[in-house]
Amino acid sequence: MDSKLQKAGEAVRRKVLGDDYVDRAIGNADDFSRPLQDMLNEYCWGTCWTDAALDLKQRSLLNLGMLAALGRMHE
Repeated sequence: MDSKLQKAGEAVRRKVLGDDYVDRAIGNADDFSRPLQDMLNEYCWGTCWTDAALDLKQRSLLNLGMLAALGRMHE
């Protein structure tokens, strides 16, 4: 795991979703789901959301559009 990318990803995740949400997700992780939280922070949030091609507002808007198109607005 790339700890620098994981930390950067967690920082962006906190900025987008809020500390309470991220603390709850990480705090509720058990031995089985903890690696998933690490992977989310490193790859999803770290690799994708820290890329400079789009800013956070653009990524959020695209994400909302995809969720709406899939009929998954509760997510």
